[in-house]
Amino acid sequence: MQRRTVVFDFDGTLALGRGPLDAYAASLGPLAGEDVVTACQEAIGLFDAGGTRFKDAYDAVRVAALEHGATDDQLSAAYLHSRELLATGAAPIHAPDGLVDFMAELARSAVCVLATNAPEVGIDRALSVLGVTDVLAGVHCAVGKPAGLGPIIAAHLAHGPTLAVGDIWENDLAPAQLLGADTALVGVTDPAGTVTMRGATLTDLYDDILTWATQPRTPTPVPLSAGQAPGRAL
Repeated sequence: MQRRTVVFDFDGTLALGRGPLDAYAASLGPLAGEDVVTACQEAIGLFDAGGTRFKDAYDAVRVAALEHGATDDQLSAAYLHSRELLATGAAPIHAPDGLVDFMAELARSAVCVLATNAPEVGIDRALSVLGVTDVLAGVHCAVGKPAGLGPIIAAHLAHGPTLAVGDIWENDLAPAQLLGADTALVGVTDPAGTVTMRGATLTDLYDDILTWATQPRTPTPVPLSAGQAPGRAL
């Protein structure tokens, strides 16, 4: 039986707010020094302003920390500690406006799935805080995007049209597009290819995603060759 599936990213898509980022940067203090923390906070601000070289705000922290003497091991330890604090008072998050109602409506027409590079630690608590636990048919953590997203998308494409939603083109959308899935870009970064839809936040895309999810059933998509781009460009 054919079905439509929407595969959501987590950080920057379903989960908003600087809480986890600030916790990540702050966790570097005891390991690499307060100068590194300051540099990371400045880099986050630059990313938020737009037009930077960073893939996302987490990449901004990583790049700034490395440039100011932090090591990969220190970054890994700080990140894991910040995820242990995820969705607590020390690393608060919030949902896009209207997320609970949107996801409940979407789940009546499509299978909703989460695919994130974040580890499993803290995810259950975060999804509960966001109010979306019950509408997600699958939760995939530590996916290893971009390469790890491909098998997830392919599995859902085998059952019908699939839409990938995320804020990083290279990680969340490009692997899906190459397999023939539709794509929805969230945030301030520009894609390196054509996307089906885009918005500053997920809230801006609610109507477009619901329209996509309620379209009449169509034949199962045939995977596209690299370089081909399905959908309409906005």
